[in-house]
Amino acid sequence: MSGSNFGDLFKISTWGESHGKALGVVIDGCPAGLELTEEDIQMDLNKRKPGQSSYTTPRKEGDLVEILSGVFEGKTTGTPISLLVYNNNQRSKDYSNIKEVFRPGHADMVYDHKYGFRDYRGGGRSSGRETIGRVAAGAIAKKILSTIGVEFTTYTASIGDISINKAVFNKDEIFNNPFYMPDSNAANEAANYLKKVMKEKDSCGGTIECVVKNTPIGLGEPVFDKCDALLAQGLMSIGSVKAVEIGSGTQACKMTGYEHNDFYQTKADQVIKESNNAGGMVGGITDGSDLFLRATIKPTPSIAKGQQTTTHSGENLEINVEGRHDPIIVPRAVIVVEAMVALTLVDLLFKNMTSQMQYIKKIYG
Repeated sequence: MSGSNFGDLFKISTWGESHGKALGVVIDGCPAGLELTEEDIQMDLNKRKPGQSSYTTPRKEGDLVEILSGVFEGKTTGTPISLLVYNNNQRSKDYSNIKEVFRPGHADMVYDHKYGFRDYRGGGRSSGRETIGRVAAGAIAKKILSTIGVEFTTYTASIGDISINKAVFNKDEIFNNPFYMPDSNAANEAANYLKKVMKEKDSCGGTIECVVKNTPIGLGEPVFDKCDALLAQGLMSIGSVKAVEIGSGTQACKMTGYEHNDFYQTKADQVIKESNNAGGMVGGITDGSDLFLRATIKPTPSIAKGQQTTTHSGENLEINVEGRHDPIIVPRAVIVVEAMVALTLVDLLFKNMTSQMQYIKKIYG
């Protein structure tokens, strides 16, 4: 199986399965001298670990990370960093009754046809638990970006048909509710909505927004490696993401060119934009304004409600997916979205260091 690597100069390779012994990631290309501890990484893993509220899977996992290599005396050495998280609370027997059944909304059928064999325990590599490696690596990417002042604000913008009110946006509220919503009223409405969905043995989806401040101008390579193209690739690689919007996104088709163009002005010797419909990128290259991205997350496919499906042998039947599952993926996916954005930006940051001769001279001259 190929396809478990992401990035070029700052490259990650994730490994492990939902019900295997452990999961992890190897990061290659991290510069030497970055101060790094397991606590730095654990903070982000804690945001995506299960069992933190009644709206997530009751599977109890500490998701404690171990640094196996690449760090000495609290600093990165420049060699590959290997991170590991053990699975301690898997219940594989919960999946024994669906060994031959293709669950709707899951990758069971396509994995079976592609490889002729699959790990049916929780979905194997297609499980949301695979994102542990992404989040761990993303924590390191964010720490690199923080050294040049890059800041992230990522949150749940909607759950079902309940959306936050941007007029009362409160950044401090994001971590005060189990949904990571910057609007307490919307969070309360979402809680009531989810209780109804759970009572009906169903699930729901939502949207996640990510705002990145202080991104340097110039990140992104023309044509195929544009910043927005790679960000979309990174976000779409998350199993639950069904759409990605940048800037005005799908609303752009309703605007005229005059309405959509971001007008430039020079103020205090700086070129600024009067609007940000482009979402911080023009021609696939960052322009120094805030990056704005939105990811649409599908409903959790594992639901206890009866669904029609078929088996490996072609038998049609009704299935009620048992086991421990999230009625909504969105809150736990917030940090995953942030991680993929950070990983993309760090890789492009390193590539941009060779875009001008003056950068080379500054390092070696």
